[in-house]
Amino acid sequence: METSGETPDVGLAPPDLAAIFERPGPFATVYLNTDPAIENAAQYSERRWRAQSEALAGLGAPESVLAAIDTVVPDAHLYGAGLGVVADGDVVAHVEHHPHPPAADLSRWSPLPSVAGMLEWRQGHVPHVLVLIDRRGADLYATDAQGTEVHDEAGADTHLPVEKVAPGGWSQRRYQQRAEVAWEKNASAVADELVQLVERVGAQLVVVAGDVRATQLLRENLPDRVEGMLHEVSGGRARDGSEIEIAQETARLVATAAARDTVAVLEKFREERGEHDRAADGAAATFAALQEARVEMLLVHDDPDDRRTAWFGERPADVALQRNDLIELGIEGPQEGRLVDVAVRAALGTGATVRVVPKHGGANESIGAILRWREPAG
Repeated sequence: METSGETPDVGLAPPDLAAIFERPGPFATVYLNTDPAIENAAQYSERRWRAQSEALAGLGAPESVLAAIDTVVPDAHLYGAGLGVVADGDVVAHVEHHPHPPAADLSRWSPLPSVAGMLEWRQGHVPHVLVLIDRRGADLYATDAQGTEVHDEAGADTHLPVEKVAPGGWSQRRYQQRAEVAWEKNASAVADELVQLVERVGAQLVVVAGDVRATQLLRENLPDRVEGMLHEVSGGRARDGSEIEIAQETARLVATAAARDTVAVLEKFREERGEHDRAADGAAATFAALQEARVEMLLVHDDPDDRRTAWFGERPADVALQRNDLIELGIEGPQEGRLVDVAVRAALGTGATVRVVPKHGGANESIGAILRWREPAG
């Protein structure tokens, strides 16, 4: 077997989501708009949940499952505008919150959970650090790939003056030099802390807002790798009303970075497909590769209205588009599930990663894969 090139390291294989597939099921999967900005947000979320609860009951979900999800909804708006829940039996197996709501409320009762939407949410959690800096130091907010935030402070050398003064006479130059020394010490301390946080969260992006001179000194103290990640935005460290603008611009830069990751992996997929190399294009080719555990990264577009199904057995690689194909392999009692969910389960269960991609510009039939190896010619 042969491999070629490197696949961009932007696929996800979260152990917590993979573990859900090990549960017996069937599963209720719910995506809900829990917008915290709406008046009476808790009641708003519960009204929306009632509609989905009735739909799940109509699909056969037992009262114990619905009661379990009932406990999650009332406070969901406190954690974000989007809620994702998977439950089976009388237990909530997984809860996910997101700053943005789903495109539409959704509920499913099925043999497999639908976690592609949660994977897509997590793709937007590009690890990054926000630095709010002035000449005394900085507040640093690091966010990891799970969306967990860490806050730290650096600088604030109180033994040296941080403001230039003009006292006149022979001492003026000495005061100015001492202020410059203080700024440089603080910038160096901020740079050290920033480098540590970048390493800690695996940051791909650094956003800086604040004093121009302090930002310049910070750049001068950073290694080239980290300095190359840095993007300056308007605003300052003080709470002066610029917080919203900083947050919006940071969100825009993070979204741009996430989109860039998706573009990179699609370009790699098209390259491999064009060379008839390490790519599976379309449902048949992708499921054949999943059967052989040859998938390195599964690429799927998750359309809520996609009603295609596939079949699966007990082991993750026991998958096929037709039931008889599994029967012929000696697999007893195959089950039918939503095609995207079957593919995601197989990918995560065979050590592959997953990237949720747009419908256009990706694989045929909205599903494909970059493979671990290609079969040698002949």
